Amino acid sequence: MLAALSGFVPAASGRSRPMKVVVAPDSFKGTVGADEAAELIAAGWKARRPEDELVRKPMADGGEGTLAALAAAIPGAQWEHARVLGPDGSALDAPWLILPDRTAAVELASASGITLMGPLAPLDAHTFGLGQVIAAALDAGATRVLVALGSSASTDGGSGMLSALGARFATADGQPIGLGGQALISLRAIDLGGLARVPSRGVIGLSDVTNPLLGPHGAATVFGPQKGADAEEVRVLERALTTYVSVLGDAGVQLASDAAGAGAAGGTGFGLMVWGGRLESGASAIAGVIGLADAVDAADLVITGEGQFDGQSLAGKVPSEVLSIGRRAHVPAALVAGRIAAATDGFALAVSLTESAGSTRAAMADPRRWLIDSGSRLAAAFPAPAAT
Repeated sequence: MLAALSGFVPAASGRSRPMKVVVAPDSFKGTVGADEAAELIAAGWKARRPEDELVRKPMADGGEGTLAALAAAIPGAQWEHARVLGPDGSALDAPWLILPDRTAAVELASASGITLMGPLAPLDAHTFGLGQVIAAALDAGATRVLVALGSSASTDGGSGMLSALGARFATADGQPIGLGGQALISLRAIDLGGLARVPSRGVIGLSDVTNPLLGPHGAATVFGPQKGADAEEVRVLERALTTYVSVLGDAGVQLASDAAGAGAAGGTGFGLMVWGGRLESGASAIAGVIGLADAVDAADLVITGEGQFDGQSLAGKVPSEVLSIGRRAHVPAALVAGRIAAATDGFALAVSLTESAGSTRAAMADPRRWLIDSGSRLAAAFPAPAAT
């Protein structure tokens, strides 16, 4: 599928100049990462129009793959590793990034993510490992911390993370509570006196969800079942998080549990707020860190993409952010998606891998081929700008 081009016409004189094209896709989840997707789309375009300049700016929205996108987009980004306690209690090496400006980028999925669990244990999974990675970044001199909040295994309100950073969570008789969401039911006292200081440039939680911590749209009710919780376990986790908020209030920490994004990553968004961090749209924050707006300002076209473009895609996900940046710069945007299930109004062009390949199965069987093909199709369809 190649959606009709509207509002753009080829140069009447027949003379044109090379184009500058920014390629800024999200990952095609389960198949191709954002960095590789950008390379493949760019390769397809260059095969047809080798004179054009392609600038790759792989994107992310705060979920799994955020670190890889940042590493690919920012020259000088350095990989580091920390030995941490995984969400099921096993030890693992978790990667993180230190950027040239001393920003540390940490990915919850790499330290406390659901793919790191053995058998799912929704009541016991925790975020202690995430806190250990953040602590390692602080020890290394990070002046700002970005925390990508997607793909969590736990529903512990970020309490495990806070414990690793020096907070104390105790029972009525002063004993430490255990790790995991269920353990918060026994919580009666919280001491934040030993909590690590927030770095000088702050802490930002990156997410593409706006759910509150509690209630019918909260962390336990909405995301608990995705982590293996049955109806009774969801009730336990809701009770545990409610206790958590109450005891924090008794300790003088009055935070809005209904704040947008507080329920992200099993309530880890709320935990970051307890520490003193703030929550932002993942796609918007990543775009800022990689300098996407500046790149688009100097371009003739920006191409974005993701695995499935649907009704949620224009609600803060990568295609929405890239489209908005293009509009502000008066630069047209094109879309490449594995499957298109919503109107693509606003995009100058749209290509579906599924339609190009003939079926979803064919597209999934060889997504790299069809990403290259999509880049080539866009290059053939988009008119070159007139020479000046």
